[in-house]
Amino acid sequence: MLSMIKQQGAAADSRRGQALLLNISAGKGLQNVLKTNLGPRGTLKMLVGGGGDIKLTKDGKVLLHEMQIQHPTAALIARTATAQDDITGDGTTTNVITIGELLKQSERYLQENIHPRIIAEGFELAKDRCLAFLEEFKQSSHDTLDRELLISIAKTSLRTKLPAELADQLTEQVVDALLLIHKPEQPLDLFMVEIMTMQHRTDGHSSLIKGLVLDHGTRHPDMPKKLTNCFILTCNVSLEYEKTEVNANFLYKDHETRSRMIDGEHKLVAAKCRQIIELKNHVCDTPDKNFVVINQKGIDPICLDMLAKAGIMGLRRAKRRNMERLTLACGGTAMNSLEDLSPDCLGHADLVYEQTLGEEKYTFVEGVKNPFSCTVLIKGPTKHQIEQIKDALRDGLRAVKNTIEDKCVVPGGGAFQIAAYADLMKFKETITGRTKLGIQAFADALLVVPKTLAQNSGFDPMDTIIKLQEEYAKGHIVGLDIESGEPMDPVSEGIFDQYSVLKQVYRSSPIIASQLLLIDEIIKAGKGMRGSSVPEGQE
Repeated sequence: MLSMIKQQGAAADSRRGQALLLNISAGKGLQNVLKTNLGPRGTLKMLVGGGGDIKLTKDGKVLLHEMQIQHPTAALIARTATAQDDITGDGTTTNVITIGELLKQSERYLQENIHPRIIAEGFELAKDRCLAFLEEFKQSSHDTLDRELLISIAKTSLRTKLPAELADQLTEQVVDALLLIHKPEQPLDLFMVEIMTMQHRTDGHSSLIKGLVLDHGTRHPDMPKKLTNCFILTCNVSLEYEKTEVNANFLYKDHETRSRMIDGEHKLVAAKCRQIIELKNHVCDTPDKNFVVINQKGIDPICLDMLAKAGIMGLRRAKRRNMERLTLACGGTAMNSLEDLSPDCLGHADLVYEQTLGEEKYTFVEGVKNPFSCTVLIKGPTKHQIEQIKDALRDGLRAVKNTIEDKCVVPGGGAFQIAAYADLMKFKETITGRTKLGIQAFADALLVVPKTLAQNSGFDPMDTIIKLQEEYAKGHIVGLDIESGEPMDPVSEGIFDQYSVLKQVYRSSPIIASQLLLIDEIIKAGKGMRGSSVPEGQE
C-alpha cells in the first residue's frame, strides 16, 4: 500500500515537473525567435501569409501579432508583450527576452530542487528594488521640449527599426510633428499626426507636411486642381439625395407626382449648394482669393457641377478623423448645418492642390498658420519598405510622446541593466535565506539585454559584459558601443531609453515569469471557458 502511495506521489511530481519544463521551454523558444531582432544591429524576419503575402519586419509587436503561436504559454507571453506595446508603444522584444531569461535562470535552481515559490518571492523583492533603483537612475529634464533631447530619443527608437541613414532623416520629421501638435498643459493626441503612404520614388523622399494630405481628389473634371490663398469650409452636410433613415416607402399616383417629389429633393439640395456659393462670393471679393469645400458626406453630380461653375474645389466623403485634423490645421469650425454659415466658420490655407499618382489621387492642403495637426508623407518604391517605415514611425512618435509626458530619460545602450545588476548584487547581501537565489536569478536575467546587443553586433557577450561591469565599477554610467564593442557614455552619445517603457518591462515581466513558475499542471478546459468566470447559476 505504501509503495502505491509513493508511486502516485512520484507521478504527481513528474506531472508538475513536466508542466514547469513545458512553460520554461516555451519562454526560451519565444526568446530565441525574437532576441536576434533586438537593437540597431538586429536581424529582420520574413512573415509569409497564407495567400503568399510577404512582410519584412524586426518590430516585436508586428511579429507577435502576425505569427501563428500554438503553444498556450508562448501565446500568454506574446499577449503580455503586445499589451506592453499598447501601453507604452515600445519594449515588446525586451519584454519577451526578459521573461524568457527569467525562466531560463530559474531552471538552474529548479534542477537543484529549489521550490518555485521561493524563486517567485525573490523575483518580487528584486522587482521592487529594481523599480526603486530606476527612480534614482533616471535623469529628470526640466525642459522635455528640448529639441536636441527629443531628436536623440527619436533617433534611438528609429535606428532599432530602420537603417541608420533613413532613421536619421526621419528623426527630425518625427520630432517636428510632435512639437507642432503639442499644446501646453494638454495631453498629446498622436491621431493628429496623419501618416500617409505613397508608393512613389524612394524612401529618402519622405517628408513632413505642415498641413494635411487627403487620399482622394475632386470628382468633377472642370473643378480647379490647384488653388492659392484658399478659404476652407469643412462640413458634415448631405449634398445629395438621401434615403430615409427607416425603410419607408413613398406612394404616388402617377409619373408626374413622382417627378415633382424628385424635383423637390433636388431643389432642396441645390438650395444648400447655393448657400455655399453665396458665402464664397461674399468672402472671395478679389480674384486672388479662392474657396474649397471638404465634406464628410456625399455631393451629388448636380451640386458638383454648380460648385465647378463657381470655381470652387469640392471634396466629398472625407474621413471623420480628417475633418478634426482639418479644423486643427487650418482653423475654422466643422459645420453640421448650413443654416448658420458665416466667414467665422472658415479655415485658411495658402495652397491646395491635387496630385495624381497612377490611378490614385491625393489632395494637399499646405501653408497653414499655427497648425495643430500635420501629415508625415511616407514614400517608397515597394509596399514592404513603406510598411516597415510606417511601423517604425509609429514607434518613434510614441517614444517622443513618452519622453514629453515622463519629463525624464534613462541612459540607453544597456546602461540601466548594468547599473541595476550591480545594485541588486549589493541588495542580495542584505537578504538572508534561499530567497536571495531568486534575486540572483533576476539580476542575471537583467544582463540579457546588453548580452543580446553585443551578440547581435558580432561581439562576444561575456567579454563585453565584463568590460562594461569593470567600467561601471569605476563610477561611470556606461553603455555598449555597438560599433566597437567597447564601453561608452550613453549620455554624451545621445543614446536614451524611455523611462515608462523600462518601468513597464520590469514591472510586468517578473509577474508573468512568477505565475508561469507556479503552474504545476496544464489542464484542457471546456468550451464554456470563453464566457463568464463565475460558475453557472451563481451570477
